[in-house]
Amino acid sequence: METPLTPLEFMRRARKLYGQREAVVDGETRFTYEQFFNRCDRWSAALQSMGVAQGDRVAYIAPNTHAQLESFYAVPQIGAVLVPLNYRLIADDFRYMINHSGAKVVCVDGDYLEAVDGIRNELKGVTHFVALSPKPHASSPKHPGWLDYETLVAQTNGQVKRPAIDERDLLTINYTSGTTARPKGVMITHRNAWVNSVGMLTHAPMSPADRYLWTLPMFHANGWTYTWTVTAAGAKHICLRKVDPAGVFRLAQAEGATFLCAAPTILIGLANAPDALKAGVPKGVRVITAGAPPAAITIQRVEEGLGWSVMQLYGLTETSPAITIGEVAPEHLSLAPSERAKIKARQGVELMTSGETRVVDSVGQDVPQDGETVGEIIARGNVVMKGYYNDPKATASCMGTGWFYTGDAAVVHPDGYIEIRDRLKDVIISGGENISSVEVEAMLLRHDAVAEVAVVGMPDETWGEVPQAFVVFKPGASATHDELRKFCRDHLAHFKVPHRFTPITELPKTATGKIQKFVLRQGRPNITTQ
Repeated sequence: METPLTPLEFMRRARKLYGQREAVVDGETRFTYEQFFNRCDRWSAALQSMGVAQGDRVAYIAPNTHAQLESFYAVPQIGAVLVPLNYRLIADDFRYMINHSGAKVVCVDGDYLEAVDGIRNELKGVTHFVALSPKPHASSPKHPGWLDYETLVAQTNGQVKRPAIDERDLLTINYTSGTTARPKGVMITHRNAWVNSVGMLTHAPMSPADRYLWTLPMFHANGWTYTWTVTAAGAKHICLRKVDPAGVFRLAQAEGATFLCAAPTILIGLANAPDALKAGVPKGVRVITAGAPPAAITIQRVEEGLGWSVMQLYGLTETSPAITIGEVAPEHLSLAPSERAKIKARQGVELMTSGETRVVDSVGQDVPQDGETVGEIIARGNVVMKGYYNDPKATASCMGTGWFYTGDAAVVHPDGYIEIRDRLKDVIISGGENISSVEVEAMLLRHDAVAEVAVVGMPDETWGEVPQAFVVFKPGASATHDELRKFCRDHLAHFKVPHRFTPITELPKTATGKIQKFVLRQGRPNITTQ
């Protein structure tokens, strides 16, 4: 009587209940759920005609388009494994990840054909290359040998041979950012994704009336599983190929967006956008933020400036990704906006579905709930990955004890809410004192002239290392070193005050909005100071 826990169940149910509802908007293209799933069936059949079988890997390099969204259904329903790659990487990264995953078919958006064309002869395991859009002809001298996605979808009859799926089968392989070494392939199972999706719907409910704006890259932890969660609710997917404040506000207004996910850096850009762009933007949009600890002031500015509601979740690609969520308790509602924003900036409490999350010291004991003692976040449960693909050593290193060790340093408050203080590797130890870069950044973001900031530890002969702040100012604004230093000294312990404030035009970030602090520490030549 039991059926496997898989996001494919959301597809079955949505097709049955919401077939005539509009499912996908992508520019001028619009599909109902029936049309959308018909296309998925056709692409599944096309993949099978190419020899893709259960367990084979299919890699994608694409932004948030309907073709990318279709991959999250068409690939797994034939038992194959989807490998959604970060499209902002370089050819060498693509070569490594495609070869490491053993992908049999590679599907590439038109904007990235050049990068893959240059390495095609090094991708020995790939049998077919598919161009998603725009439409290049296979006979084109510029891009010879590419199959055309839309042609294949149109020509295929949609007769899919669906194998039996076990909920512990691989659903996706999602590669980590690889900031310090080669990226690792996180193995997410059907069960992992189903549980995370249901957890999101439990804590942040959606309905068929919702219109979800794709400001989060779908490749990033499978869009935090919203690639399936939106469908489970029968809501509408609004695709957004490129994320910038003007595009977000325009599409939010045009389509009446009610829900979106975004990293804190995206929220900073939206909050600081010119007032003219915000005119007419719908109020009451629900926002999930994650990917890095947001500053309380960022949450406050989004909520007060845009009239949106922000909730934070915490997790990692390795946890499917959500393990805690910043639930708003009844007692929080009476707090002043600034105080409520501080609570919302904490990573929060376990999701009902995610399993157990703890903060432990160096010998594995739970830290006291005093809001001060720092430990490492560990987790176990139904959202924790199966392991790293073809990397048993790395898997054993972080999961060998029966718990997944996240590498995030955090405290637990008396009410049980977890608050991240830093990545363990980013904690600054100056003269024997631990400094949380997150705390210093949150304070600097309260300065009227500061748009974005990153604080890192730099070598120092006297103190071992000292904090240095890289600051992006708001358009037309600025502050001197002495002004920023005084601001910090007025609000922080003196040993936490950065020794240097470096104006910078743009912080280096990953495609998911995470600041690449290693680039700042190394003084890479692409960092342009103001």
